[in-house]
Amino acid sequence: MLIVIKMGGSILKEGASSSLIADLAEITKQHQVVLVHGGGVEVTEIASKLGKEQKFVISPEGFRSRYTDKETIEIYTMVMAGKLNKQIVLALQNQNINAVGLSGLDASLLRAERKLKLIVVDERGRKKVIDGGYTGKITQVNTTFLTLLLEQGYIPVVTPIALSQDHEPLNVDGDRTAAIVAGALKADKLIMLTDVEGLILNGECIKKISSTEVKEVLPKIGGGMSTKIHAGLEALNQGVNEVIVTMGTTNQPLTSALNYKVGTVIKNE
Repeated sequence: MLIVIKMGGSILKEGASSSLIADLAEITKQHQVVLVHGGGVEVTEIASKLGKEQKFVISPEGFRSRYTDKETIEIYTMVMAGKLNKQIVLALQNQNINAVGLSGLDASLLRAERKLKLIVVDERGRKKVIDGGYTGKITQVNTTFLTLLLEQGYIPVVTPIALSQDHEPLNVDGDRTAAIVAGALKADKLIMLTDVEGLILNGECIKKISSTEVKEVLPKIGGGMSTKIHAGLEALNQGVNEVIVTMGTTNQPLTSALNYKVGTVIKNE
C-alpha cells in the first residue's frame, strides 16, 4: 500500500513526536510512504529574528496564507529545505528509516506556475489585487523520480517548495502539495496529521463522511481545517482511495488512523 502523510514541521517540538516517528518506522516495514512536511511557524519565528516581519493575507474564500516576497522566499527556503527537512530526516534515520530529504526543486520534483496576481481581502472586508510574489500553484509532479526512490526502499521527505517556469523557488501550500503528490502517485491513502482529533462538527469528531457530505458542511468548518478538507477533496478527485484527518500527537497516530480507531475518514461514495 502507498501512503502519503502530511505533517506539520512543529511536530518535532511536540512531546509525542518520538511516538509518531516510532510509529512511522513500523508503518514503513509494510507500506511505501511519502512524507510531506510543513513548518510555517518556525519560518515566521526565524524571519522575525532576522528582522523580516511576515505578512499574511486572506483570500476571498477565507484562506490565510503567507505573503512571499523575494526576501521571504529566501528565508522560507533556508528554514524549510535546510533546517526543518534535515531535522526530520535525522529523526527518521535515528529510527533506521532510510529517508531522503527533498524540496520540489530537486529533480524538478514539483513544478508550479507562479501567481502573477493575488486577490485578497483587507481588514475592512474589501477585495483588492496585489502582486503575486513568489507563490505558485503546482502543475506537475515528477512521479518517475518518486517511484524510483520508493521502489528502492527510500522514504521521500518533501518540502513544499516548487520550481517555477522561470526556474525560481515558489512557496506552495503544504496541504495541497501532499494532496497533489498523493493524486499524482495514485496513493491508496492520504493521512493529514493535525493538532485536533479530526473534523469537528457540532462539538463532535466525525468518524466517517463522504466527499459529497463534506462539501455541504464546508461553510461551517474553520479556516485551518477547511484548507485540509479542500486539499483532501482534491486528492480524492485525483484518484486517492481515502483521506484520513487525524491528530498527530496521540499514541501511534498512524497505526490508529489506519485501523480507523481515530480521526475522520473521507471517501468518495
